[in-house]
Amino acid sequence: MKRRDFITKAGLGTAAVAGAALAAPAVAQERKVLTCVSSWPRDFPGLGVSAQRLMERITQLSEGRITMEYFASGEKVGGLDVFDEVASGNSSCYISADYYFTGKHPGLAYWTSVPFGMTAPEWCAWVKFGGGQALWDEVSGEFGLKAITCGSTGTQAGGWFNKEINSADDLKGLKMRIPGLGGQVISKLGGTTVTLPGGQIYENLVSGSIDATEWVGPYNDYFMKFYEAAKFYYTGGMHEPGGGLSFAFNASLWGSMSEWEKAILTAAAYEEQAAQYEEALAKNGEYLGKLVNEQGVVVKAFNDEVWDSFGDASAEVYEEVRDHSALAKKIDDAFQKALREIGGTIAQFEGTFVNQRNRVLGIEA
Repeated sequence: MKRRDFITKAGLGTAAVAGAALAAPAVAQERKVLTCVSSWPRDFPGLGVSAQRLMERITQLSEGRITMEYFASGEKVGGLDVFDEVASGNSSCYISADYYFTGKHPGLAYWTSVPFGMTAPEWCAWVKFGGGQALWDEVSGEFGLKAITCGSTGTQAGGWFNKEINSADDLKGLKMRIPGLGGQVISKLGGTTVTLPGGQIYENLVSGSIDATEWVGPYNDYFMKFYEAAKFYYTGGMHEPGGGLSFAFNASLWGSMSEWEKAILTAAAYEEQAAQYEEALAKNGEYLGKLVNEQGVVVKAFNDEVWDSFGDASAEVYEEVRDHSALAKKIDDAFQKALREIGGTIAQFEGTFVNQRNRVLGIEA
C-alpha cells in the first residue's frame, strides 16, 4: 500500500471514529422530564424531605439529562391516589409505601413491611439478592408498574395511644390509624382501623376521630406533634419491623428507557434508601429524648401477653393472604423462607454480639 493511500484511509478512519464519538454524546444529551407524585406532603420531615432529596439526586447524577417534576401529596393527586395515577400513565412514577395498596393485591404489603417480618437489612438482602425483586416485578407488573426501593425508616414504633395497652382487651373498640397487614391484625383483635395519609393523621387524632396512630419513629414522629393528643408512646411494634418504600414507574415507560437511564434511577433510589435508613438511626435517639424531656411523653413497651396476641392474630392474617391467590401464596412462601434463613443467621451473629456488647457495656434498652 502506498504511503499516501495509507494516510488517506487512516484519516478517513479517524474521522469516522471521531464522528462516532461525537454522535454518542449527542444522543445522551437528550433531556427527559419525568413526573413523580408522592404520598408525602412537601418538606415533610423525614419522608417528604427524603423524596425531594431523591429527585435532586437523579438530576445531579444524570447531569441534568433526567429532570424530575415532583408533586407532593395533594399537589396533583391525593397521597393514596398515586398508584392509579401512575398505573394509568398520567404520571411517570410515584413514591409511596406499597402496603397502602393491599386492596389491589395483599402481596404488595411485603414490599413495605408486614407483621413479624424482616428488618430493613434483612429485607434489602432478600429484595436485592434473594429473589425478592423478581416477585415484586411480578405482582407490580399485574398493574402495569415497575417498582424499586427508595427508602426505609427502620423498625417503627408501636404507636401513639391515649391509654395504656396492657392486654389484647385494651385494643377492643380502639380506633387506630394503621395501614397494611398490621391494620388487619388490630382488626382481628377487635380494633377499628383506618388508612390515612400522613398529612391527615394529626387532625384526626386531636379531634378524637381516632384514638391511636402509628407513624414512623421518634425522629419523624417528633414533628407530627402527636404528643398533644396521646402521651403513651410504644417502642418497636409488630406491624413494621423494617422493609422499604416504593419508587414505582409506569411499566411501559420503564420498558422504553435506555439501560443508562434505568441505571441512573436505580442507583439514586438505592442510595436514598440507605440514606433515609441511616438518617433515622442517627436521629431517633436524640428525638426520643426530646419527646420525653420536652413533651412529657411516656415511653412504654408492649408486654409478652400483647405480643402473643399479635402473633396469634398475625397467623390468621397470613392464612387469609395465602388464600387470596396463587401469587400471594408464592410471595408468602418465598418471604417466610428468606426471613428464617436471613433472620436466623443475623440472630447468631449480629444478635449475639449486640446483646453481649450491651450487657458488657451496660447499655440499657
